[in-house]
Amino acid sequence: MNLKTLILCGLAIGSVSVVRAQLVFEPDRHDFGTIREVDGRVTCTFTGVNRGARPIVVLDVVTSCGCTVPKFSRKPVHAGDSIRIAVTYDPQNRPGAFSKELSVYSSDRKKVATLTIGGTVVPRPKSIEELYPVDAGEGVRLSTSHSSFSYLRVGREVHAAVEYVNTSNRPVEFRLRPKETSGCLRITAPERIAAGERGTIDLAYSIPATNPRYGTMKDTFEVEVAGRSNGTVLMAHGIAVDDPAAYRDKPAPKMRLSDNILKFGEVNHDTPIERRTFVLANDGEGELVVRAVEHRGHIETSLRAGQRIAPHDSLTVEVSIRPSQADYGPLLDRLSIITNDPARPMRQLRVTALLLAP
Repeated sequence: MNLKTLILCGLAIGSVSVVRAQLVFEPDRHDFGTIREVDGRVTCTFTGVNRGARPIVVLDVVTSCGCTVPKFSRKPVHAGDSIRIAVTYDPQNRPGAFSKELSVYSSDRKKVATLTIGGTVVPRPKSIEELYPVDAGEGVRLSTSHSSFSYLRVGREVHAAVEYVNTSNRPVEFRLRPKETSGCLRITAPERIAAGERGTIDLAYSIPATNPRYGTMKDTFEVEVAGRSNGTVLMAHGIAVDDPAAYRDKPAPKMRLSDNILKFGEVNHDTPIERRTFVLANDGEGELVVRAVEHRGHIETSLRAGQRIAPHDSLTVEVSIRPSQADYGPLLDRLSIITNDPARPMRQLRVTALLLAP
């Protein structure tokens, strides 16, 4: 590299550094340290100096979440002058350590600086109503009325807990009356809850490997306290699928859909039946087995549980609607396909149509 090239490179590097250093914040980080949630919002101020030769206007300061709010002026900052950016952080319902970035943009829409705030929030004591938001009646409260298990692996048992408290000054009888049962959920709950008692209701799903079931498992229970119900329902659900561990030492299938949305478009309501197709493919090395096919009842499909697709093969699936049996207007459904794909056992196909008058 000759002397002329070195000089030109040096000038280029120098010019870039000047542009980048036009608006400089020192420091560009602020640590609030330990703050208490009960004390509310905290604010700090960053000061930036224009070290360039031309005026600069701060157009926007973009934050990573709504808990951080900047306040600043959009007046031009002349060479040598400074700008203050006040940053307010709201710790409400945000216990623990936090770190937030703020990006400062100039009027030419270029990012000119990054500011960072951080600290640790000491949570405020929560009320009984916050800890147990579900009022089951007679002083009994629950931490939740809905327990989602996501995937339920065949041959494994999984647990979840619902917390309860009796806020009354007397013991009460407690009962969970089954309304909808899958036969795969075991629930352990007290029959009597003492005054002031806190505890947990244990929910355990188990899909036996000797008699596997697949697809949606759903259980609902009406909560009765002191022989009465205020309408509170405790629900648990999950999707039963194969255990992926079964494919650790053998070729695995891989499910793929040709479409994510199947659009019927505008359809005359007098049409007896309308059909569309999509392709269900197996991109894996093992045989793909359809375990369950589910939808809301607005569609029909040729796909059935038990169908098999060889490796690197595919199946054309028909989906149909009967417009004359549906209401006018939008028709929406979702076809859920559960297979033995260990990586992604469930895929969903959205089905849409607009049923119009003739």
